[in-house]
Order: sequence, then C-alpha cells, then structure tokens
Amino acid sequence: MKFITKTALLILALFTIQPTFAQKSEWKELKTFHGVMSKSFHPSEEGNLQPVKDNAADLVAKAKVWQASAIPADYNQTETKKVLAELVTKCQEIEKAVAAKKSDADLKKLIHEAHEVFHQIVEKCHNPETKK
Repeated sequence: MKFITKTALLILALFTIQPTFAQKSEWKELKTFHGVMSKSFHPSEEGNLQPVKDNAADLVAKAKVWQASAIPADYNQTETKKVLAELVTKCQEIEKAVAAKKSDADLKKLIHEAHEVFHQIVEKCHNPETKK
C-alpha cells in the first residue's frame, strides 16, 4: 500500500511540475543569435578578434531575423523591441568597422558593447511579471 501511495504522489507531483516547465518560452531566434555571439565574443575576451571579423555579417543577419520574430509572452514586449533595435544597430556598427578594417581594439570595444545589449534582452527584458 505504501508503494501505491508513493507512486501516486510521484505521478501527481510530475503533473504539477510539468506545466511550470511548459510555460517557459523557447525563443529559437535568441538561441540562434546567441550561437553566433558566443563564438564571436568569447574569443575576443582572449584577444582573438578573427571570429568577430569572420562573423560580422552573420551577427547582423541573425540579429535582424531575431528582431523580426515574435516576442514570447514572458518578455516585456515594449522594452524587448527597443533593445533588439539597439542590438541590430550595434551589430551593424561591428560589420561597418570590420569593412573599414578598424583596429582590434575598436572591434573588441564594439563586440563587448553588443554583448552587453544582448544580455539586456536575456536578463532585463525576460520578466513574466512585466508583460506589455
């Protein structure tokens, strides 16, 4: 009898927990952009700016696709739109700087700025209690 009770409680707990996980949004375009940002930004922290140069156009393209995508309900709609527009601008600045053969110091500054804007979306705009 104890086994049946424990099993029933476990099943009940699973049904209770699962809707919580289902409510978390899956934003495919965020993950896609993050993949390019990650492989560009992290090497720059070590002084390797070649990935920024190689991925500049892709950063712009992925940022624009992300900006055009539907914003999940658990993000602050108004703020997220604003910050995504800023992210696209930052990525375009990187692309222009690469085309102009700006210094590695300039590129490092720009990729760090774009990375900070990315984190604004991930950390500050994602707040289920401030939906707008």
